[in-house]
Amino acid sequence: MRARPAKAAAALLLAATVTMQGASASSPAAGACKGTIYLTFDTGSQSQAALIAETLGRHHIKATFFLANEKTVRGDWSLDPSWAAYWKARAAEGHAFGSHTFDHVYWKRDEAGGRIAVKPQFGVHAGKQQTWTAEQYCGELRRVDARFRELTGRGLDPIFRAPGGHTSPNVLAAANSCGYSHVGWAPAGFSGDETASEAFPNALLLKRALDKLKDGDIFMAHMGIWSRKDPWAPANLEPLISGLEQKGFCFATLREHPDYASHFKK
Repeated sequence: MRARPAKAAAALLLAATVTMQGASASSPAAGACKGTIYLTFDTGSQSQAALIAETLGRHHIKATFFLANEKTVRGDWSLDPSWAAYWKARAAEGHAFGSHTFDHVYWKRDEAGGRIAVKPQFGVHAGKQQTWTAEQYCGELRRVDARFRELTGRGLDPIFRAPGGHTSPNVLAAANSCGYSHVGWAPAGFSGDETASEAFPNALLLKRALDKLKDGDIFMAHMGIWSRKDPWAPANLEPLISGLEQKGFCFATLREHPDYASHFKK
């Protein structure tokens, strides 16, 4: 009995793959777009970094990356000098970049006076709850910008994504005070790559995205997740893009998103 869900998932994936064979490797002409999807990628284990770059390049797609300094499968950190060539190449390709907090800092609760209880995942205070002022939270966002400038010669765009997408009035006020707008994702834009692959197989996640994504939606995935046994990107990124292209969708960075475009021009 336990084999049936796996067989069903495999059948769904095979059907989705067959359906998308022969899809064009480029997005529809701008005038033919039936809508726009905004692909975004948060740093993670970086196990899928090369695959993501290659796939986006082959489809001539510009995406938005949110960067934190996370431990990678190479044994280094995602904002180490060893990643400079990777980030320089993505910047040269025209992608957009936002802060994901340097130490992947989770919001825990708001406190009086605009202060924020947080817990960094990495760095010298990893796993230890702290209470920060708005200025300290801004400093954490700006640490990514400073490192990105060192690696690429250019700064971040004025956007950020809180780890886990968890924000609060104090977090948003702090970020706004130093010029950052928060970017979440659409309900249909949750890739599910952080979930258990046994409960949420790739075929199920792919079908859900292709069925429900609509014009203007922001899609979120990671550049590798340590905990997922069956990685999302190798199975799903190519068929997701091809399937959306077949439906007439185009892709753009958040610089073109109507909710954020004006902020980029400030």
